[in-house]
Amino acid sequence: MACQDHLPKMQLHHGAGIARRAFEFGQTYVVKPKGKHQATIVWLHGLGDNGSSWSSLLETLPLPNIKWICPTAPQRPITLFGGFPSTAWFDVNDLSENAIDDDEGLDASAAYVASLLATEPPHIKLGVGGFSMGAATSLYSATCFTRGKYENGNSYSANLSAAVGLSGWLPCAKTLDSKLEGVEGAVSRATSLPILLCHGKGDDVVPYKFGEKSSQKLRSCGFQDVTFKSYTALGHYTIPEEMDEVCAWLTSKLGLEGKS
Repeated sequence: MACQDHLPKMQLHHGAGIARRAFEFGQTYVVKPKGKHQATIVWLHGLGDNGSSWSSLLETLPLPNIKWICPTAPQRPITLFGGFPSTAWFDVNDLSENAIDDDEGLDASAAYVASLLATEPPHIKLGVGGFSMGAATSLYSATCFTRGKYENGNSYSANLSAAVGLSGWLPCAKTLDSKLEGVEGAVSRATSLPILLCHGKGDDVVPYKFGEKSSQKLRSCGFQDVTFKSYTALGHYTIPEEMDEVCAWLTSKLGLEGKS
């Protein structure tokens, strides 16, 4: 059963010792592995949701070797909603290709994800995944892992073995090539990190082309193991067929011992 983990609330400060904004993350829900623990994945919910709804779903998957950590994003004012607060991993001003990336919010959430993975045993494979805005944060975490640092220059500590994004997009896509150029180890990290992207052609919230273009961008930036799955009738939600795909992909890419 999914248990609530009372992890300490984490405040992240930015800049040279100067706090610009402090984010308070909500409740974290943990689904413990039913079999031998081989992998731990932090799974991130979408805008306005919380960790509980996804932990309930992930608990039903036939993946006995995975421990799932489902945190809840901070409450923050969302520009897209005219400043109305919602649980969100970062601020969104527009769902378009001209949207301004909230680097500070992305960094804070990616650092929080890394902190949740930091206490896992050394032999456990680590992954990130999510839905919608959670998928965007997971893909951003994957690019931080590949660069070896966050946008603010702090070093990225988690050693990722997989990233999954459902109905999401790749933040900071326009500048990714230049940020990876000449970074020591970036090519090998990008080459070896498997990424699964799934998107519904009927998505009326995060357009299908965002998912498609994100996968193309990742490939052009040197990510060689990118799988993009499209679903004709799927809107902005998940379906069993898609979760079956996630299970099969994770089992294969993480070398899991099998289904329960």
